[in-house]
Amino acid sequence: MSNAKTKIATAIFALLFGLGVIQTAAAGQVNFADPAFARTGNITSIPVGHSEFCKSHRSECGPNRDPVAAMVLTDQRWQELQQINSVINMAVIPVTDLDYYKVSEYWAYPQGYGDCEDFVLAKRQALIAAGWNPSTLLITVVRERNGNGHAVLMVRTDRGDLVLDNQDGRVLLWNQTPYEYLKRQSQASAGQWVDILADNQVYVAAAQ
Repeated sequence: MSNAKTKIATAIFALLFGLGVIQTAAAGQVNFADPAFARTGNITSIPVGHSEFCKSHRSECGPNRDPVAAMVLTDQRWQELQQINSVINMAVIPVTDLDYYKVSEYWAYPQGYGDCEDFVLAKRQALIAAGWNPSTLLITVVRERNGNGHAVLMVRTDRGDLVLDNQDGRVLLWNQTPYEYLKRQSQASAGQWVDILADNQVYVAAAQ
């Protein structure tokens, strides 16, 4: 993101937060006493949209430097997750790639409009700028109950894998969401993807 865009995003965020538009999650919404981590399997195919995105954003799709198993979720980091999720959900108008770009699948940083993958890219970028380790910010492909594909940002913390979603203003543990989880970026490399195993069990976080 350019310095100008960063300044604009920061100004919008500060204005919305100052006006009380950005709200924090209600106490007790997430049970951090019972952390849940998504278990991953083998290396799998990269989504077509992300593969094309990587061709024009090569620096964002290579091996992660100094990957960590999980970010320590301090009070400040918890607030950052909620605030960034809220401001981007409000700042971007949902629109399909077919309507906006006239193609069925196109991943890009949103310029006021975007679909689910674009929301995820913006949130990931904002969290990296806030100091989050990229290896803990994982674009994730899921299936909705109606069978439609969808994308969310899975954030790996020491208190569980949290999900940032443009369809839900809350930040929830991954096993509190209504989705079937299919695959996500590898923590080792932003251009590599791994399967997510179909269960909601609790695991100790380890870089995968």
